[in-house]
Amino acid sequence: METSKNLSLVTGANGHLGNNLVRFLLEKGIPVRASVRNIKNKKPFIGLDCEVIQADIINKESLVKALQGVETFYAVGAVFKLWAKNPQEEIYDVNLLGTKHTIEAAVEAGVKRIVYVSSIAALDYSKIPTKESYGYNPDRRDTYYNSKNDGEKLALELAKKHNIEIVVVMPSAMIGSKAFSPLNVSYNIIQLILKKEIPIETNITLNWIDVKDVAEGCYLAAIKGKNGERYILANEKCMSIKETTKIAQELYPELNIKLPIAVPKPILYSAAWLMEIGGKISGKAPLLTTKEIGMFSGLQQNFDISKARKDLGFNPKNPIIAVKEAMQYLHENFL
Repeated sequence: METSKNLSLVTGANGHLGNNLVRFLLEKGIPVRASVRNIKNKKPFIGLDCEVIQADIINKESLVKALQGVETFYAVGAVFKLWAKNPQEEIYDVNLLGTKHTIEAAVEAGVKRIVYVSSIAALDYSKIPTKESYGYNPDRRDTYYNSKNDGEKLALELAKKHNIEIVVVMPSAMIGSKAFSPLNVSYNIIQLILKKEIPIETNITLNWIDVKDVAEGCYLAAIKGKNGERYILANEKCMSIKETTKIAQELYPELNIKLPIAVPKPILYSAAWLMEIGGKISGKAPLLTTKEIGMFSGLQQNFDISKARKDLGFNPKNPIIAVKEAMQYLHENFL
């Protein structure tokens, strides 16, 4: 394994954010070691001058090995899914154990600084626009959200205990190039819009952010972020599925994409309930769940990002531009 000054490790390096972060760091001339669970998945690294090694967040020894000689550890790797047959085991337990191993392995390997990738799921939405200082999400209905809230708290506690520098970043719904199959949960929504597979209005909003802006935000957190602080990497304003669909209509009139139809809440819940039953039978994530309607329908995901702007120099592109570019990339590469 090579060792050099400024060496950075990125876990989850074949994922959407991880791979874009690897590319960003390489463009900056920073030596990168990229860790993946499945070493056979070579496609995301074609043409990239970085070391690719196998490591898994649930195997601490593999992380300690991957972190030898590393100065900055970008802890990106985690389970990112809102649905699983056994959510406690497949999502919560993996993310919490992964967080514990992440901090402990960094301490054992003598890493200087960790950039810990959390999520906007770990924020309190009771006051809008949401700020980092409002604390954690009190809504405990979703296992993935619980794993991000509890995982982030654990990361900060362990880093303090072991006296290692940590900066937390919280991205919103990442879209844009480069991306590889399977697409992440957020990006898949854009694909479903282009494929005309979102027929009904759910009143769910998303805060779209270009993945390249988040990658840059992670790097800025490493060089400028304050130890023990959390930073929102998002746009100020969220966008509804309807507004997002209108952008697709303007971009691709020939696709004849229809706006989602508003339906009464009981019908929405019934449709989601039927999708959940289908998911249990097929073992595949349903398009919509009753819990998602309960938690997210009508929720405004607007953020005060002044802290990230001031401390980090974070300056994301306009979400309308991010959505247009993401749609064009998907249309050219995935449809």
